[in-house]
Amino acid sequence: MGLRNFDPAVLATALATFVSFLGIGIVDPILPSIARELGASHFMVMFLFTSYLLVMGIANLVAGALATRIGSKNTMLLGIATVAVFAGACALVSTIESLAILRGFWGLGNALFTTTALAIIVGVAGGSSETAITLYEASLGFGIACGPLLGGLLGAQSWRLPFAGTSILMIIAFAFVVTTVTEPDAERQQGIRDVVGTFRHTGVLTNAVIGMLYTFGFFTLLAYTPLVLGLGALRIGLVFFAWGLFVIVGSAVLSPRLNRRFGTPEATGGALAVFAGILCLMWLSSATGVLSGLVIIAGLLCGMLNANLSTLAMGISSHSRSAASGAFNSLRFTGGAFAPITAGYLGQHYGATVPYLLGALVVGVGLVVLLGRFSAFRFSEPEPATGH
Repeated sequence: MGLRNFDPAVLATALATFVSFLGIGIVDPILPSIARELGASHFMVMFLFTSYLLVMGIANLVAGALATRIGSKNTMLLGIATVAVFAGACALVSTIESLAILRGFWGLGNALFTTTALAIIVGVAGGSSETAITLYEASLGFGIACGPLLGGLLGAQSWRLPFAGTSILMIIAFAFVVTTVTEPDAERQQGIRDVVGTFRHTGVLTNAVIGMLYTFGFFTLLAYTPLVLGLGALRIGLVFFAWGLFVIVGSAVLSPRLNRRFGTPEATGGALAVFAGILCLMWLSSATGVLSGLVIIAGLLCGMLNANLSTLAMGISSHSRSAASGAFNSLRFTGGAFAPITAGYLGQHYGATVPYLLGALVVGVGLVVLLGRFSAFRFSEPEPATGH
């Protein structure tokens, strides 16, 4: 399906998603600078991701319910505005504790945005929901890819500039969404109980647990690796820019092709196995060049898994899009929140690459869950894309 076939609201939301997810990757290159200038340990620096992800995970329970009451567009605008305010505040503080608190509020804003953006794209897509989700994941990946590059360029001058830059981009995104995004068809009003209730569906719970375990490995790679590469801000930005480009290829090219050939659950299982293998290789080598190359290659698997797990989350049950997305993202990001601080602690006390071994084991458990509950996905696959 070509871009011209999408509803303008789909494209507008995809572009806003790109801008929003710049804010995640933009922090990566400046983590060593923050640790050095604020006198913080690697363990403390990891709280910048943990507070963000923990609040984001919990807030997704509220975001899905809120969207059915005030509308997906209004919820998304509230999220973007929240990110703009607290990202700007991050540029003004001088302690790691203050940064961690503000990043928590940043996570709240991103939860409001993420849940509703995915629901809007699927809700107003004129064709296959799988194709719309592929566009969403490609926009997400491109945002994460460009974020480190921008963060590296600005962070080479000061670690404060990437935060200020994110705030400005969010203000631009806010204006863009106000003028171009339309509200999809209204969904039945729901509360937090309805969102949590989606976990009664075996497939929803299984997919969310797999997403949680995979996300632990994902953020072990994304949040912790900048601290052990031994590179400057710009070079870290370039490594993760290349990683992000591979995320796009994985979600937009590799995922649809392998899903059509083998099936979404089967392709997801293969991707989990390979991703766990890459994390094992990262545990075995501390060489900067090897780690950088493995990070970049891992982007293919991250892109595939992001797209596949989101596709299954949106099509696995008859629950509303907002409730399904909110439930999935809640468990996914709450589980991922413990990866950064765990990695920081293990790396500080037991060896720089030990966190990758734990990440590989956790992702491996996700594969075991998938294989053990494979029947939960037997009748839940979305229809394949009808165009290219």
